[in-house]
Amino acid sequence: MHESLPRAAHGLGVVFFPAFDWAITPTHPEREERLLYTQDQLLEEGLFDIPGITEYRPELAAWGDIERVHFCLPDVRRVCTASHLASAGGALRAGRLVMEGREARAFALVRPPGHHAMRVTHGNRGFCNVNMEAVMIEHLRVRFPRPDGRPLRVAIVDTDCHHGDGTQDIYWNDPDTLFISLHQDGRTLYPGTGFLYESGGPAALGRTINIPLPPETSDEGYLYVMDNAVLPLLADFRPDLIINSAGQDNHFTDPLANMRLSARGYAELNRRLAPHIAVLEGGYAIRGALPYVNLAICLALAGLPTDDIREPDWTPEATRQRREVSDYIRRLCDEVVALYRRPPARPTDGREEDGFWVRHKDIFYDTDMLREEQEEGYRLCPDCSGLGRIETRSNRVERSLCLHIPRDACPTCRALGRDAAAAASRAGRYAHVLCLDRTEDCLYVGCKKSLQKRMLVEI
Repeated sequence: MHESLPRAAHGLGVVFFPAFDWAITPTHPEREERLLYTQDQLLEEGLFDIPGITEYRPELAAWGDIERVHFCLPDVRRVCTASHLASAGGALRAGRLVMEGREARAFALVRPPGHHAMRVTHGNRGFCNVNMEAVMIEHLRVRFPRPDGRPLRVAIVDTDCHHGDGTQDIYWNDPDTLFISLHQDGRTLYPGTGFLYESGGPAALGRTINIPLPPETSDEGYLYVMDNAVLPLLADFRPDLIINSAGQDNHFTDPLANMRLSARGYAELNRRLAPHIAVLEGGYAIRGALPYVNLAICLALAGLPTDDIREPDWTPEATRQRREVSDYIRRLCDEVVALYRRPPARPTDGREEDGFWVRHKDIFYDTDMLREEQEEGYRLCPDCSGLGRIETRSNRVERSLCLHIPRDACPTCRALGRDAAAAASRAGRYAHVLCLDRTEDCLYVGCKKSLQKRMLVEI
């Protein structure tokens, strides 16, 4: 194939890590074969012989990279394996290739996936322990601040068939991050979330955009959403970086979902979106979809034609979209854009209580069969995005307190967070006390009724 293709129009770095030693079970959909067939396809097609496309190996993320994003309970080493460090490290390398100007675009072809991992993580849910995109974004924000001192302005466009509820949870109250999720309607698919009314926290109203698509949405529907909702929103938000959470389980052959996207559809979606960085998420048609879709995405990101890709089992009927679906999507896009332009005056879930916006969450870890209860609150602060406070417990970890001092924290929120962590540690009523202070990039850990400070860059 490579002999008939010109040089890549955009330099592309492909970071590849199939996680040979990690699988939920030997026959689970999330196992090492997910990327082995892709590896064979990319090599057979001569992708890395094309001038301008380069393969890279991942590095290991540091523990501090994980703890900059997640409150891991009971501790980071029991939540995160070496394979997760390598997968997150693959995303980090992809991000740095772009930020350092070594490549115009990068694709982290890594597993395990991560977009169901939330701010607090007790284990594996939706095949995810650690949120790879969030770990990468916060690492880049530390290493590559903007000249004006503000953090990088980032848009995450999640095209996985399942709602990216973990990424939404992490960035729910972050005004510098626009999260857009295109997914099969949560009334018909795990995790049962991602509805229009979920539009962000009190400091970030309108920064969460959910586009719940009906089953059987095909190339036509996805590209209509891209042109009529996603691209106009990105043009208005004007991000420094666009990240694609590139799930591939909306392929017409995927066994876990009900969508009708083709490899060429994926290619055209990425051509129009033009993300700086793509990170692989789901996709479980291991032979019939992933090798062709990953090849298509690579070629599209590099600015190369994809007309020669031939998928087994593809017919026009396989990806045809019913008129009712098209009509529904047109109305949905109008609602999405209107909600972005005129977000609600307050979040639609939760309540105001003692100067905090509080919501209760019951979270089920379907892989590890855990149940978690959370009481989450964000301080309604006029000077910053507000101190975050989470009380959490599960059938693995007793009641614990997690405090999040945001990057833009005012002196009052910083002092309140540190004082609350110190008081909770002295009282000894919690199994774990963690206070993440993003203003200093450090983590305070309650230990023997005192607080120990750890700089995350040194972990």
